[in-house]
Amino acid sequence: MKVVLQRSKKASVTVEGETVGQIDSGLVLLVGVTHEDSEEDVSYLADKIIHLRIFEDESGKMNHSLMDVGGSILSVSQFTLYGDCRKGRRPNFMAAAKGEQAKQLYDLFNEKLQEKGVHVETGVFGAMMDVSLVNDGPVTLIVESK
Repeated sequence: MKVVLQRSKKASVTVEGETVGQIDSGLVLLVGVTHEDSEEDVSYLADKIIHLRIFEDESGKMNHSLMDVGGSILSVSQFTLYGDCRKGRRPNFMAAAKGEQAKQLYDLFNEKLQEKGVHVETGVFGAMMDVSLVNDGPVTLIVESK
């Protein structure tokens, strides 16, 4: 699994003009799933992300985690994270998991985050979505399970 994580002051996702998920401060996660991913990858990333110390303390140093600051997550499925652009001019998405497997692991990922006490909002799996965010910092990281 691969997640592009962005620290945000506020964020939302809309589908066909309707807001389906929104958060105030926290993290926006763009979540990609590949063929070899398993429940082990899901658990690892859920735990890693909520405990990453990427929020500032009183001294302006990144010493607090999402759990420390009580932030929320906006999770958006993003198969294009596994786009291979090395050859030609059109990305190859063969490394992205097929829809059924990806949806199952994406849903499990969001459930694991919620089980850990995090408020999670999501987009709509497989839909064309408009994602809006105010990036805080900006802080943007890529976190992978492999």
